[in-house]
Amino acid sequence: MGASLCICSRGVITIENKRYLFVEKLGEGGFSYVDLVEGVHDGHFYALKRILCHDREDRKEALHEVEMHRMFNHPNILRLVGHCMIEKGPKWEAWLLLPYVKRGTLWNKVEALRDKCEFLPEEKILHILHGICLGLKAIHDQNYAHRDLKPTNVLLEGDDRPLLMDLGSMNHARIEVSGTRQAMSVQDWAAQRCTISYRAPELFNVESNCVIDERTDIWLGQYGKCKNNRSTGNMLWGLKKFVM
Repeated sequence: MGASLCICSRGVITIENKRYLFVEKLGEGGFSYVDLVEGVHDGHFYALKRILCHDREDRKEALHEVEMHRMFNHPNILRLVGHCMIEKGPKWEAWLLLPYVKRGTLWNKVEALRDKCEFLPEEKILHILHGICLGLKAIHDQNYAHRDLKPTNVLLEGDDRPLLMDLGSMNHARIEVSGTRQAMSVQDWAAQRCTISYRAPELFNVESNCVIDERTDIWLGQYGKCKNNRSTGNMLWGLKKFVM
């Protein structure tokens, strides 16, 4: 795959013939970990996402995320620096090397504002939303959809430039559903890959004859009021709470 990785007692890893030093653990999810590493060759910090792969299907999904990253070179989509697959006994790990964004996610920003009872100026929130829309447009122009857009999947650079990340749920934008079996398959997939609080209504009860498309990324709901305790509106609508 054009990538190699080795680990020694000093915490040095090698990805695509470049060495990186382990610094600290940044976080973890259900099946992945994120570490902070420093490039020996350039002194820059990077985020190393390690995805646990228990079987062939997990490896396929991890490589799909790699493929999605490599499809784009856009200022509002997080780029992939390098990657590799390593074998760990009966399991594998997919390692994705990504730029480290110190400020964290849009959700980190929202929480900090909430704790201080402060609000974003309207011009700043429009700037952020504009960048998110530009990133989505780039994805939609390639006939794909993100499918899991939420504040924790948007990083903020120092100039409040948003970066869309976590591309593992991306798939072809247009899905033509024909029949009950396919409808249930799409619905089950959405239940696993699309966060319930931000999931578009058509993904909760997929009709047996319908078309799912990129509008799942931009739907608007009634924020704060939910039907059957499900999603309350997508991220763009929800952020109106934080406008000054």
